[in-house]
Amino acid sequence: MIEPILPAGAVAVEARTDPPGLTAHPAEEPLLARVVDKRRREFTTVRDCARRALVLLGHPAGPILPGQRGAPVWPAGVVGSMTHCDGYRGAVLAPAAALAGVGVDAEPHAALPDGVIRLVAGPGERDRLAGLAAARPQVWWDRLLFSAKESVYKAWFPLTGRWLDFTEADVSFAPAAGTFTARLLVPGPVVGGRRLDTLDGRFLVTDGLILTLVAVPPAPV
Repeated sequence: MIEPILPAGAVAVEARTDPPGLTAHPAEEPLLARVVDKRRREFTTVRDCARRALVLLGHPAGPILPGQRGAPVWPAGVVGSMTHCDGYRGAVLAPAAALAGVGVDAEPHAALPDGVIRLVAGPGERDRLAGLAAARPQVWWDRLLFSAKESVYKAWFPLTGRWLDFTEADVSFAPAAGTFTARLLVPGPVVGGRRLDTLDGRFLVTDGLILTLVAVPPAPV
């Protein structure tokens, strides 16, 4: 599903269901000691996707353990991101030479719960969402904005090691192109000695799902 928005150099592995009998890597089992069955299945399937993506990049299918703030720890020379929601699990990975960072998010194509949009969007964003909703009412733009900001954060954090609040990035959509730009309202990550003031992404709305992806280009050689 995600291929139309996948950047050059990246690989993706996806699943729409949890394969019967799939088990976690032994090194990941301690992380699942107290989790409910639904969470176990999500965790296990999305990491299986990530391991299969690692193999596509020529790396061993080892455990994928959480690091700082729960972000997955990838082998040296690899950047990646995982996501899951009802009906979708997926992982996008790339060699660090191809991308400096990547963030991916999947969400159900449905409205956000009441009141959440004010936590996610600033006044300017809410105004733009109202215009988008009037022009293209078939898209739940509030959920799309939420997903875009999740992808922004997943690309941001490995590069900075810092939290990024929803209100610290201002996102604008280009619907016809299927793209978005996040203008960072705090100092951005430094890649190859250059500070990034924006992060760019692509989005896809299909088969009851929203998929968003942010790819950070590598430093110039």
